[in-house]
Amino acid sequence: MKIAIVTDSTCYLPQAEIDKHHITVVPIPVILDGAVYDEGKDITTEEFYAKLKTAKTFPSTTQPPLGEMLKLYENLANEGYDTIISIHLASTISGFVNTLKGAVDEVQGAKVYVYDSQITVILMGWLVLAAAQMAEAGDDPEAILARLDNLRTTMGEYFIVNDLQNLVRGGRLSNASAFIGGMLKIKPLLTFDDQSHKIVAIEKIRSIKKAYSRVETLFQEELDRVDYPVRAVVIHANDPDEANRWLADLQQKFPTVPFELSYFGPVVGTHLGEKAIALAWMKDFTKA
Repeated sequence: MKIAIVTDSTCYLPQAEIDKHHITVVPIPVILDGAVYDEGKDITTEEFYAKLKTAKTFPSTTQPPLGEMLKLYENLANEGYDTIISIHLASTISGFVNTLKGAVDEVQGAKVYVYDSQITVILMGWLVLAAAQMAEAGDDPEAILARLDNLRTTMGEYFIVNDLQNLVRGGRLSNASAFIGGMLKIKPLLTFDDQSHKIVAIEKIRSIKKAYSRVETLFQEELDRVDYPVRAVVIHANDPDEANRWLADLQQKFPTVPFELSYFGPVVGTHLGEKAIALAWMKDFTKA
């Protein structure tokens, strides 16, 4: 059995990891002022945020063409892969997964498993890495998917955004009406709801310092609750200096937790807005 691992560009994995594990990454298109850019291919994260400052219209995203996806799967089959595990951003924020699930039976020469990560960004990237490592070790697809299911239940994340305008316009916030009024100097705190897997606003906090403190408290509560090692990450939308400051603070406060730094690329940045920042975590997939 030869297993290929496919994902989309919202995994935001370092290129070195993608190359090392032979992961196929499909770019998600971003539309800005009428121009279509394939994320990570036609436009870098830095270029996107620079263009966003002068954009005349609200950016949007769309799905990769289905025909191109089916062709990709068939090309992998022709390269000798008889199994393909395709891991993608949450079905609650994009219809991409469901589109693929409805079409993969057409693929000749390989069995395609389409997997809903129920998340996006580097947490999805970690699921992808876990799958790739298991495939390299010779595990079968059923074992890989079972491990992903387990890891998926351990994910946690809190997003701090400057405003909800982008999420509301994009229809990505399920309880927006309760949080729209009186946003001046307020830092909305968002998360993915554990049941619906939709982005929800959970609290209004009056300063970034208080927002950090609240997230750190919630993170500590999670660490106290679980009986497994956790890996965490600070994620930012074009604000690396602030992200590095918070990361250093977190590393001091939680010295036993391995932390990484990641970013919100164009597709996710379209909805969260520039300067958004998050703390996210998952069971440490690098440990047994």
